[in-house]
Amino acid sequence: MKRELAERELTSEGPRRGADGGRTRRRSVTVNLAESPLSWLHARGHLSDRLFDAGERLRADYERAQLSPSITMRWDPVRIKGGPDAGLSPTERQVAAKERFDGALAAAGSGLSDVLWRVVCACESLPDAERALHWPARSGKLVLKLALERVADFYRVR
Repeated sequence: MKRELAERELTSEGPRRGADGGRTRRRSVTVNLAESPLSWLHARGHLSDRLFDAGERLRADYERAQLSPSITMRWDPVRIKGGPDAGLSPTERQVAAKERFDGALAAAGSGLSDVLWRVVCACESLPDAERALHWPARSGKLVLKLALERVADFYRVR
């Protein structure tokens, strides 16, 4: 896994000043900017292996379906006869991934698919997703878990 470490302040209020007017020692945390929010939650025990695997399958289908905006030309590898996807053309694989992705979001439901897409596919942090959806703080994790349970059932993850 790629590591891109950065030191971040732990509070959102900014640095606090002591009574003497100087800067007091700030609390900070080291974060890996290359780590996805889903893997961050899983690594800290907030998501089970089943929910993490379901989220990873959803993200893989999102990427295979090429639903994210592209900014350069396609550099698809040359198709080799008898490869792992010998029966499907690249377009057919893309269409199949889009159908699985759409089915997984439909299984999650309209009220849960918003946070699911934001955290799993767009890699937004939970606090950012909560703010964008105008939800109370710390409510996103529960909703994300419910959505991932439904997606795990859709993908038949055990």
